[in-house]
Amino acid sequence: MQGSSGGAVSAEPRRRRPGRIRRIGLPYLLLLPALLLELLVHLVPMVIGIVMSFKELTQFYIRDWGTAPWTGLGNYKVSVDFDAPVGEALLHSFFVTVAFTLLSVGLCWLIGTAAAVYMQDTFTGRGLLRALFLVPYALPVYAAVITWVFMFQHDNGLVNHVLHDQLHLTDKPSFWLIGDNSFYALLTVSVWKGWPFAFLIVMAGLQNIPRELYEAAALDGAGMWQQLRRITLPSLRPVNQVLILVLFLWTFNDFNTPYVLFGKAAPEAADLISVHIYQASFVTWNFGTGSAMSVLLLLFLLLVTGGYLALTSRGRRTADV
Repeated sequence: MQGSSGGAVSAEPRRRRPGRIRRIGLPYLLLLPALLLELLVHLVPMVIGIVMSFKELTQFYIRDWGTAPWTGLGNYKVSVDFDAPVGEALLHSFFVTVAFTLLSVGLCWLIGTAAAVYMQDTFTGRGLLRALFLVPYALPVYAAVITWVFMFQHDNGLVNHVLHDQLHLTDKPSFWLIGDNSFYALLTVSVWKGWPFAFLIVMAGLQNIPRELYEAAALDGAGMWQQLRRITLPSLRPVNQVLILVLFLWTFNDFNTPYVLFGKAAPEAADLISVHIYQASFVTWNFGTGSAMSVLLLLFLLLVTGGYLALTSRGRRTADV
């Protein structure tokens, strides 16, 4: 009896084990199609681009790029030779992109945070105002930027009409899509398009801060600015860490906004690195050099992202201690 019952008990786990394995493997099986699509859409083109960066791939080999001669690190040497025209232009584009990204991310975060904090108070029409704030983020990029192109027109644009004809802030209508003003035009469109995302994320983060903290601080005599400094910003630190990183990556890699705003040839003052790489690849037909620039951009973003994550995680551990 004991032996038979013991055999029955030991046989039951054996029968359950295949079902348990199937249950454990089911999530991975369901993830398999997404992983395969990720390989096809992102990783495979990335690997091909890295291979192309080591080839002398020009318009003469575009029909069969595999036959292009192997150049090794030649394209990388040309790209980082800052005394030569190609490297000097890439370095200038890099500095323009860094300045543009820092200003855009900073303004997006500042405006979004201010709007989110303001929206915490209850007042008539708050829901409508929230919906209006999200309109720039909800609009298609091409439709929104093309609208700004018409607004920045020299002769009959709305921007010059307001600044010159109505407010009389300028001596004459300005050219916004060429020259030095193109940087400010690009920055304006980027901030207008990006700050609602910061507003949405910060507003969601504010919902997790207990109202009792503000009530206790008010009883202790803390004003609005002290509450913002001592309660709001420290509580939003994890949210802001992710938000700033996402905004940085999106803005640094932004191609649609400058391309729709200026076309294939961006002005020198607004020559973002994404458009610069496009011009190096598809305008001058030097795909090998363009691929090398893309790989260098990828390495830079990986380095910045890794350093930022290490710095923020260290700061989080220090705050916990």
